[in-house]
Amino acid sequence: MATQPTERPVTPLRQRMLDDMAMRSMRARTQHDYVRHVRAFAAFLGRSPDTATAEDVRRFQLHQREHGVSESTINGSVSALRFLFDVTLERPDLARRLVLAHRPRKLPDVLSVDEVARLLEAAPGIKYRAALGVAYGAGLRVSEVAHLKADDIDSKRMLIRIEEGKGRKDRNAMLSPQLLELLRLWWREGKRRSVLLPHGWLFPGRSYTDPISTGSSTAPSARRPRRPGSASASARTRCGTASPLTCSSRTSISA
Repeated sequence: MATQPTERPVTPLRQRMLDDMAMRSMRARTQHDYVRHVRAFAAFLGRSPDTATAEDVRRFQLHQREHGVSESTINGSVSALRFLFDVTLERPDLARRLVLAHRPRKLPDVLSVDEVARLLEAAPGIKYRAALGVAYGAGLRVSEVAHLKADDIDSKRMLIRIEEGKGRKDRNAMLSPQLLELLRLWWREGKRRSVLLPHGWLFPGRSYTDPISTGSSTAPSARRPRRPGSASASARTRCGTASPLTCSSRTSISA
C-alpha cells in the first residue's frame, strides 16, 4: 500500500515571514512568489536564510547571473529577499547588498488602425470582440476586464471605472464612442441570449457558478465586495436595483 507523502512542516522563520506579509495585506500570489524566492535562496545556501552573510547574498546573485536567470526573476528575488531582510529579519544591511537587474527598455509594438480592426474581427464572437476592445481601447488588464460590471460603464461621462486594479487601486479609463457602441451591441446580444449574469458581470464565463475562469484567483467570485461609498454601489442603493437598465440616476451602457 502506497504511503501518502507528508507535507514539510512550516519553519518558524517562514511562518514569521507569512505573518509579516499577511499584516501588510499582501496578495496571496505575491506571498507565494516571495516564499518561492526565499526557498531558492535557502536551497543555494544549504542552510536557513537567517544565517546569511553579505558574501552569501553576493554569491547568490552571481550564481543567478552565471546560470542565465532572467532579469525579471532576479528582480523578483530581490523584492522577496529585501522583504525578508528588511522586515522579517530586521537586517537592512543585507537588503542594501541586493542589486536589481536592469532590463533594456524597448519600444512597444503599436498596432495600426487596420491591424486593430482585423484583430477584433478575428474574435470568435461579439463577447470576445467587446472584451478585446475594452482591453486594447481602454488599456485594461485581463483581470480588470474580467471584473467589469455593467454599472462600471459610465456613458454620461464616457468613463470606465476600474476597481482594485494593479496595486488594489481604483482608477478611471476613457471610454470612446466606438467602444461604447461595441459594448452596447454585446449587452443587447447577451440579454437576448440570456447569458449575462443577474449580478451584472459584463463578460461571464460558460457557467453562472464560475463566471470567468475556473480556478483563477482573478475570477469575479474572488473579488472583494464594492465599498459602500463607491459610486456604483450608491447608485444601486438609490435606484433599488443592480440592473443598469432600470436605473434612471445614471446614464448606463444600455442607454
